[in-house]
Amino acid sequence: MGMTMTQKILAAHAGLDKVETGQLISAKLDIVLGNDITTPVAINEFKKAGFDKVFDKDRIAVVLDHFVPNKDIKAAEQSKQCREFSCSQCISHFYDVGKMGIEHALLPEQGVVTAGDCIIGADSHTCTYGALGAFSTGVGSTDMAAGMATGTAWFKVPSAIKFNLSGSLPANCSGKDVILTIIGKIGVDGALYRSMEFTGEGVKTLSMDDRLCICNMAIEAGAKNGIFPVDEVTMEYMKDRCERQPVVYTADEDAVYDEVIEIDLSEIVPVVSCPHLPENTRPASELSDIRVDQVVIGSCTNGRMEDMEAAYKVLNGKKIADGVRCIIIPATMEIYRECVERGYITAFIDAGAVVSTPTCGPCLGGYMGILAAGERCIATTNRNFVGRMGHVDSEVYLASPLTAAASALTGYITNPEVQ
Repeated sequence: MGMTMTQKILAAHAGLDKVETGQLISAKLDIVLGNDITTPVAINEFKKAGFDKVFDKDRIAVVLDHFVPNKDIKAAEQSKQCREFSCSQCISHFYDVGKMGIEHALLPEQGVVTAGDCIIGADSHTCTYGALGAFSTGVGSTDMAAGMATGTAWFKVPSAIKFNLSGSLPANCSGKDVILTIIGKIGVDGALYRSMEFTGEGVKTLSMDDRLCICNMAIEAGAKNGIFPVDEVTMEYMKDRCERQPVVYTADEDAVYDEVIEIDLSEIVPVVSCPHLPENTRPASELSDIRVDQVVIGSCTNGRMEDMEAAYKVLNGKKIADGVRCIIIPATMEIYRECVERGYITAFIDAGAVVSTPTCGPCLGGYMGILAAGERCIATTNRNFVGRMGHVDSEVYLASPLTAAASALTGYITNPEVQ
């Protein structure tokens, strides 16, 4: 009986020839990640356990992104603790104001993660890096502390669901519509502690930004991780970027999957996840009577360059509807700079939007876009739980950048036109 792609990576990092579903293993880590919320807790646990040195200063990444630039005294104290620890440990991959970005957009961009890696991060959306053919998953701060100290983590080997992709996406759809459609199909616990493995001829039609978005939201289906095969698109993205040599793993032909789900990309339509779960998906065309107060385009899910391009295509030369607040957040400083050079920032401002420095900000109800009671937001973020972006009586609708930008122009949820 063969192994899935995820199982092969775990076996290699555990020093084993083979692993099986449900097996408990200890695996070596390539990268341990934390942010300004989770890292302080990990530092405290690290010190409490009696450790005084990280296992490898080049394998730890600390990214200040959730409440940065600091929004209040508590956020400032947390960031200060991260800075002091990173300095004392000579952490190579420490990203502060001026060079930081939203962690799950920043690490692939900077070449910190690569194909074949085994990665843990004290943030649930660490599953993003499966887009590069890596095993990556979110953990708690205690596990992060142990990972920083020992360079290892324990895992229960997951089973897998194969998503066989065919066809190609319509012009008004993106990876966000794919993953929202899948979550709507299988539910928020449909892949619970399983690997979501994407295969098929349709994979080659998806850009790297599409794949990063899809893997980013694997956790919203309860998955342990999401992962794509390494192909020409992946290799081109990693070329002259990654600091380690990529290692390519492929699933065995006789790998066992719990189920195989067929997804024809050509049948995907723009969809929106309605409150208060990502599984509550409906076609955007059916929601045209839903008025919105705020639009957020950004986050670790959809703040990449293709997302900025999508927003620009819709907003350029037009005006955002009266009474609508539109917040656009490029996910990294590199993306922000490219938006400036391309003239996107000017177009966004002329349309009536505000543009923020890279930050998670409004996604988790942090700052830069908190909702009041009764307000609605359509956002390119990843969660729409009760109170996620502010007041418990507010509502968040999840959508692609095209749909969000189109909605900003009308003030109502709007199906984007083919560009």
